[in-house]
Amino acid sequence: MTFKNQIYSRYKLLVQDRVDVFRDMISALTEDSKNDAKGSAGDKHETALSMMHLEQEKLNTKLKEVLDQHAVLEKMDPNVVSETIIRGSLVKANGIFLYLSLALPKITIDGINIIALSPQSPLGSKLMGNKVGFTFAINTTTYTIEEIQ
Repeated sequence: MTFKNQIYSRYKLLVQDRVDVFRDMISALTEDSKNDAKGSAGDKHETALSMMHLEQEKLNTKLKEVLDQHAVLEKMDPNVVSETIIRGSLVKANGIFLYLSLALPKITIDGINIIALSPQSPLGSKLMGNKVGFTFAINTTTYTIEEIQ
C-alpha cells in the first residue's frame, strides 16, 4: 500500500469512526427518551424530553456534516496522480505533507505528520491547480511545492 493510500485509508477510518460515534449517541438518546417517557410525568419530564430532543437535533446536524465528509472521501481515488494539484493530491511543500481533501485532524504515519486541508482554505486554494516548483506566500511564510503524489 502506497503512502498516499495509507493516508486515505486512515482518514476514511477516522471519518467512519466519527459517523459511528454520532449514530451511537443518537441511538442512546432515543433509548433514554423512550425509557424516560414510561415512568415520568409533569413539567420536569417535559423539560427533560425537550432537552433530549434538542440534543438529538444537534447530533443529527453533526452526523449530517460527517456523512457529507464521508461522501467527499468516497468520491476521491487515492490512486489518481496528477501533474497539477487537485482534490486528493498529497503535496510536499517546505518538508510538510499536505493532503488536499477536507479540513480534518492532523495524523501521523510512520513518524511523518500529515495535515489534511480543504481546497477552500487559504493554503488549499493557493495550492490548487499548481505544479512542482510553484512558490507562493501566505502571511509571512513562503512555500515551495516540492512533490505531488
